Amino acid sequence: MTGTVTHDPPPGTGGRQGGPLIVTEDAELLDDLLRLCAAAGATPEVHHGVPERRGTWEAAPLVLVGDDAARRVRGAARRRGVVLVGRDQDDSGVWRRAVEIGADHVLVLPDGEQWLVDRIADVAEGVGRPALTVGVIGGRGGAGASTLACALAVTAAREGLRTLLVDADPLGGGLDVLLGGEAAEGLRWPAFAASRGRVGGGALEESLPELHSLRVLSWDRGDCVAVPAQAVRAVLAAARRRGGAVVVDLPRRVDEGVAEALAQIDVGLLVVPAELRAVAAATRVASAVGMVLRDLRVAVRGPYAPGLDDREVARLLGLPLVGEVPVESGLRRPGEGRTPPGGNARGPLARFCTAFWERALIEAGAA
Repeated sequence: MTGTVTHDPPPGTGGRQGGPLIVTEDAELLDDLLRLCAAAGATPEVHHGVPERRGTWEAAPLVLVGDDAARRVRGAARRRGVVLVGRDQDDSGVWRRAVEIGADHVLVLPDGEQWLVDRIADVAEGVGRPALTVGVIGGRGGAGASTLACALAVTAAREGLRTLLVDADPLGGGLDVLLGGEAAEGLRWPAFAASRGRVGGGALEESLPELHSLRVLSWDRGDCVAVPAQAVRAVLAAARRRGGAVVVDLPRRVDEGVAEALAQIDVGLLVVPAELRAVAAATRVASAVGMVLRDLRVAVRGPYAPGLDDREVARLLGLPLVGEVPVESGLRRPGEGRTPPGGNARGPLARFCTAFWERALIEAGAA
């Protein structure tokens, strides 16, 4: 059980904040809180009452006060980010004690353990604005969605954004291959198949292959072609907490795992070749994806069939138009040492991606 007393958030966002302050003399409660801190990857500071060292109480990113210590901290300076932790579900007096010490939340163990682990991990990681997350999906097979996803990620990294490229299509051949990094060291999707609850954002980033100044989560060459929906949710949530940009290359089907990915995407780009059969196929894809993703836009690829242009394709699909995705020659092919999609900063594809990020980041800042 958890309860909110006020709506103020804990202090500080952005940058690593360190572990919480624990105030309790209850040995059993302390053992539980230390265990939860360890699960969140945080090292706490423990006191029996208000710390004597000046500024310790005020500077801690999160304060966990055991119900046994409520009386001892009653005179401490009021601040945000105080949680009163108890064990007795039937103790109605806990709310009065929470008000007396200025606590933001009341939490009763063991029911509130997952909530507390998430909160401790948030302050330990210094969570700020989540990453702008863009999903790219083809209106039909061979539409060039993977190429555009790679180009968007390469461009974002070149612009100085912390960038993670996620391959959500296990049958797509591997984005690491498209980027020329199939032999790069690091974890692939099957390593995260057992992930549940919360994945550390920093640990995720450090475990993945680094290619072209960005991190890539792709598939290996094994037999695994799916991971549980809970793992997709946990991994993408961890990626988003790190801020910057996340680009997800999506398959054209919507199963439970893809639905979890779509739920965390801010903007979707539907890549559609300008031909009637592609538009017809894209209509079905847009209908399925649009049930989960609210902001879906169309990016059109030429050459154009007679009677079609980018605006007409967008009109037929009933979607906002991002623009025409240019064709760029000289892209990397497996085994060749050419530049990756979007790697040529002066090329037409990179210019398209740069313009997209400029608009998207402005829109995200205004949201």
